Amino acid sequence: MKEYLPIFLQVIVAIGFAAGALITSVILGKATKKNATKDTAYECGMIASPEAQPRFSVKFYLVAMLFILFDIEIVFMYPWAVIYRDYIAHHGAGIFWYMLSFVGVLTVGYVYAIMKGALDWKR
Repeated sequence: MKEYLPIFLQVIVAIGFAAGALITSVILGKATKKNATKDTAYECGMIASPEAQPRFSVKFYLVAMLFILFDIEIVFMYPWAVIYRDYIAHHGAGIFWYMLSFVGVLTVGYVYAIMKGALDWKR
């Protein structure tokens, strides 16, 4: 049971801090009159629509997919950049050509997206 004492104390401190912060905000917070405009949901700078699920433009999904594509590119390029010197010392310059082909495929995808107008916001 001795081993669990620090964990138990940390849980007690966390719960105490959360409860204290909530109680302090209730005591010190301003009580204002209710207003219908202030009580409406506000999300992403858009006025809430009465529809259950608003329709989004296809452009939203295209940009999201492009973001994911280039985010994954960085996930692969960072470890490559970190181990580049060690790998090239043991295995030669093959790692450079592998990454160049990877970036080439991504560049083709980027050019295709530009040609299709995925990043043209005026349409």
